[in-house]
Amino acid sequence: MDMDEMIERSQAVCDALSDDDDGLKREVLTHAGNRWSLGIVHTLGVGGRLRHAAIARRMEGVTQRMLTRSLRQLERDGLVLRHDYVEKSPRVEYELSDLGKRLLAQMIPLWLWVVDNADQFRQARMAFDNAQDNARP
Repeated sequence: MDMDEMIERSQAVCDALSDDDDGLKREVLTHAGNRWSLGIVHTLGVGGRLRHAAIARRMEGVTQRMLTRSLRQLERDGLVLRHDYVEKSPRVEYELSDLGKRLLAQMIPLWLWVVDNADQFRQARMAFDNAQDNARP
C-alpha cells in the first residue's frame, strides 16, 4: 500500500466513526500515546509482571503520582492488568493485557523509525534553532 492509499484508507476509517467511537479514539490515543504510558507499556513488555516500585525504577524521571495515574488510565483502557495479592504484606503487580501487547507490537515500528531517522531529526532541529536565533533582533 503506498502513502496515498494509506491516507485515503485512514480518512475513510475516520469518516465512518460514530461520535462515540471518535471520542473513544481520541481518549485512548491521549492516554496510551503519552510519554509515560508508552514507557510503561515498553517496561511491562520487556520486564513482564512488575510492582509499582520496579516500574518506577526503570522509568527515569516519572513521579509516583504520574506513574499511578498513568497505570490507572492504562488499566481502564484495558491495556494493563492489575493483580492485587491479599497477603500479610499486601502487594500489587502490573502486566500487559493481550490488548497492551498488541499496542506494544504496533509501537515497535514507530520506535525503530525514530531511531533510524535520529540524525535527520537532529539536523532539522539544528536548522530550525539556527533560523530562530538569526531571526531575533
